[in-house]
This record gives sequence, structure tokens and C-alpha cells, in this order.
Amino acid sequence: MKGNTLQQAETNRVDSADLQQMAALLTKLTPYDGFFQLQKDYVHVVRASKTASEKTYLLARPSICIVPQGAKTVSLTQGGIDFEENESTLVVYSAEVPINLAITQASAEKPYFCLMIPLDAKKLGSLILKVFPHGVPKAPKLQAVYVGDADANIVKATVRALQLIEQQQHTELLVPLMIEEILIRLLLSPMGPAIVQIAIADSHAEKVAKAISWLKENFAQPIKIEELAKLTGMSVSSFHTHFKAITSMSPLQFQKTVRLQQARSLMRAQMMDVSSAAYEVGYASTSQFSREYARAFGVPPSKDVGRASAA
Repeated sequence: MKGNTLQQAETNRVDSADLQQMAALLTKLTPYDGFFQLQKDYVHVVRASKTASEKTYLLARPSICIVPQGAKTVSLTQGGIDFEENESTLVVYSAEVPINLAITQASAEKPYFCLMIPLDAKKLGSLILKVFPHGVPKAPKLQAVYVGDADANIVKATVRALQLIEQQQHTELLVPLMIEEILIRLLLSPMGPAIVQIAIADSHAEKVAKAISWLKENFAQPIKIEELAKLTGMSVSSFHTHFKAITSMSPLQFQKTVRLQQARSLMRAQMMDVSSAAYEVGYASTSQFSREYARAFGVPPSKDVGRASAA
């Protein structure tokens, strides 16, 4: 695996029975393939009963990801970081970054499940003094994704949250408590000092998050790095450095990736023609759009859309 891996300081081996119980609960709670919000703002799940030969391109959001059954490969679009998410890993995304993924293990008998717990900066911020009463330890190098060993305590707490959701008894009161336990255990883990940067006002992670939000909402507009740096309260050089450290790409690469993904969605979901999609996402030249699209997805846009229609 390429990229950085944070290993647990002490052995905290996950019991396979807990993973099996989580998969059994998710089988009941997600009756078909797709995306589910089991508890809004707290627990989201993706289920798939077959592997995918074609990679899916999407924007990952800050979240904890647990895969109790099945597996997928993930790579940052521009970052050169590749890893696998499976039952032995705990993956945490610290920023909204474009990723490519392909489900590599899934079947009707044993569907692939990915359980996601969104990371909310305000919620994390409310826990900082509880977890770090003597100050936040020095964080390692900030990055977009952290891959560590599966955590037994986090898995057990997640199973309890799913049991509450299945029983539908006092979920509004009790599920948030389970999520708080999970967040506390995450902050106490080796990756905790880095993750807490999401919540610290004026941290580099928080400043870069402002720029990412602006780029997502205004991806079709021309961008001026000086104005983005001013938005974050950083100098141009500092902004460039920290944006790339956290997202593994430059602001311009990030904008281009979001543009191309949005154009792909417009052509596939809304049957928009190539020229219209190119202009819709901010390209002035269809030929430049086609070149960059082919470089990103491996085929020209017209062939890619045709391939999707035939699938």
C-alpha cells in the first residue's frame, strides 16, 4: 500500500464475531443495494452485492469509514495514495477530497458494506477539552486520509449504535451518545491529534476546509489563488503548502477534478452533450475539456458516456 499508515500503539484486535454481528445488522437495515442514512447526521451506509470493474469517482467527506464485510480499493485522484478498505482497517477522511474507488469483494450472499460516521467540526470541538485537558499533543503531518488498524472498541460501540437503530427505541437520545463514544475513542487513538485539527479554529485544516467549501460551490468560476488565500487568512505560499499537504493536490488541480466529475455526472445522469457539459462546469474550450477528461478517466467523454449507457 502506498501512502501513510498509522498503526495502533498497542494491539487492539477486532473480534471477528463483532464484525459478523455488524454485517448481520446492516443486512437487516439495508434491504437492497444503495446508500442509506440510518440515522441522519450520524450513521450512513453503502451496500453493494456485486463487484465493480469500473472505478467510481466521488468527493469523500470528513468521516470515519468501517468496512465489516467486503472490500474496496481507493486512490486519491491526484495524490498518488492507494489503499484498501476492508475488515482489518479503520479509515478516516479529514477533508473533502476527490477519490476513485472500486468495490473488489462483494456478492449477493455476502454484500459489501461501508459504514460512515460523518466528522462534524463543532462536535469534535466540544470534545477537545474532555479528551485533551492538558492541551492537544503535537499533530503529525496533516493529510487527507488516515489508514489504521481496525479498532475493537470503535467497532463494539458501532455495533451498539446499530442495535439501537434496529430496535428503534429512543434512538434520538441514545445514538448520539454512542457516536460521542466513537469520536472520543478516535481522538484517543494514534491518529487523534491529527483529526482534532479539523475542529480547532484557525488551524491549517480548518482554513483549508474554508477554501474547499468555496471551490465546491464555485467550481465553474475562474479562481484567483490570491483571493482564496485571503479567504483563508493565509499568505499565498502558506496556502499553497497547506492545501497540498491536506488534499494532496493544488487548488487548481482540485478545481479541475471537481469540474470533470461534475461534467461526468451531467452527461451520465442528465444525458447532457459533451459541449454543453464542458461549458456548464466552466470550460471555455471543448477540446481542452475532452483532453483533460480522457486523461482523468482513461477515455474521451463521448466514449465514456456511451460505455455507461451500454452497461
